[in-house]
Amino acid sequence: MPSLANPTRFLSLVESVVPWLASAALILLGIGLYLAFFVAPPDHQQGETVRIMYVHVPAAWLAMFGYLLIAISALGTLIWRHPLADVAAKAAAPIGATFTFVALVTGSLWGKPMWGTYWVWDARLTSVLVLFLLYLGLIALWQAIEEPGRAGRAAAILVLVGAVNLPIIKFSVDWWHTLHQPASVIRPGGPTIDPSMLTPLFIMAIAFALIFTLLHLIAMRAEILRRRVRALQQTQVARAALVEA
Repeated sequence: MPSLANPTRFLSLVESVVPWLASAALILLGIGLYLAFFVAPPDHQQGETVRIMYVHVPAAWLAMFGYLLIAISALGTLIWRHPLADVAAKAAAPIGATFTFVALVTGSLWGKPMWGTYWVWDARLTSVLVLFLLYLGLIALWQAIEEPGRAGRAAAILVLVGAVNLPIIKFSVDWWHTLHQPASVIRPGGPTIDPSMLTPLFIMAIAFALIFTLLHLIAMRAEILRRRVRALQQTQVARAALVEA
């Protein structure tokens, strides 16, 4: 792992891993979609609407995972000064925001036939909306501060403050009375979903996780190269200033 702190070695790893990740993600996504929409049975209460679950639930999991990844990277920035920590955090923010947006949209589509409305201000939905706004705030902060070091430290502080929202999202259905159903997959007593539905759900979750990883590695590579170009441009400007002096 310490060798991956070297951006050059990290870029070499990304080049070798990306094709395999892309292939695995596409294969699993195809299998997951087929099982979810053509093999898995409809729910006895929700009917065909339950198929939204196969996109909504993995997207919600990845939305939370993305922010957890950014929070760990923020610790790497502030405490361990890892060279790639801020790169990892900045690259993950737009991806996490996208998965959060997908979770919100699919949740609304799922909620309309179940609750009779696209949106209710209950604890789970509101805390996920707050997560989406946190993602947007982080993206805006990185864009607003030009110097990567200062932007990374400022974003890391905001990330750690906002991390308190993660347990609120997770346990909101247990702490408060909400319309959102309680956990039915990751729970102490084991999943309550029938294997015919659980299998495609897990396959879709793995496919989404691979897509997240693939996009994150590609975004990190782009960010490293962007910073190298910026450093070269600054060096050229400094040299030109010395020549003129």
